[in-house]
Amino acid sequence: MTAVFPPRDSAPTDPNQIDPNQIDPNQAGADRPAHATALHRLSTRQVAQRLAQDIPDGAYVNLGIGMPNLVSNFTPADREIIFHSENGILGAGPTPPPGAEDHELINASKDFITALPGASFFDQATSFAMMRGGHLDIAVLGAFQVSERGDLANWATLAETFPPAVGGAMDLAVGVPNVFVIMKHTDKDGAAKIRQTCSYPLTGAGVVTRIYTDLAILAVTPAGLRVEELAPGNSLAAVQAVTEARLLPPG
Repeated sequence: MTAVFPPRDSAPTDPNQIDPNQIDPNQAGADRPAHATALHRLSTRQVAQRLAQDIPDGAYVNLGIGMPNLVSNFTPADREIIFHSENGILGAGPTPPPGAEDHELINASKDFITALPGASFFDQATSFAMMRGGHLDIAVLGAFQVSERGDLANWATLAETFPPAVGGAMDLAVGVPNVFVIMKHTDKDGAAKIRQTCSYPLTGAGVVTRIYTDLAILAVTPAGLRVEELAPGNSLAAVQAVTEARLLPPG
């Protein structure tokens, strides 16, 4: 099945701004880095909630390790989205409430999940066949870096204290037609993660479709990275100042 991508259900009053009414206000600024107080950053949960709004009804979606797994907590009520985890589940649901965890139900991040009605379980050979064979519509992945051409680097930083971890990212990058990256816009030291060219080893070249960060939503186009939305309170100039790659204005 191939999902049809509809227009977003609720367009912000300013089309260049993420609509704060569509975001949980209780999460505002919850994980804002201390060094970036001049910028208005969304929390990781807010970014995941915003990304979930762009997943169409009927889509089969892989959620990668880390931030991507938050997306399953924010499925719009009027849509059925089938979440896949590479450890062998199709039909993963949101995080269970405290005390309701099933210790035999975890995702690829080893976080507790729920199973929606109709969920299925299978071995990793079958799971990777789904990933490599074009059977998924979207992969939501984290990243260390993304280039202006949509190159993805998310498996190694070459730091001796941070061992590489390939996992299934390379299979997803080449086997899934739409790769949505979800990440913080800068690293913990304030350095740009959206770059002209990735300095880390690539997971895949030219594979990223869209980038969702705590500052903006960017679309990868043949002309470069185009800003689709800015987090409320930020200007294009302010976001450009923490982005190495050139950002194209909306339009």
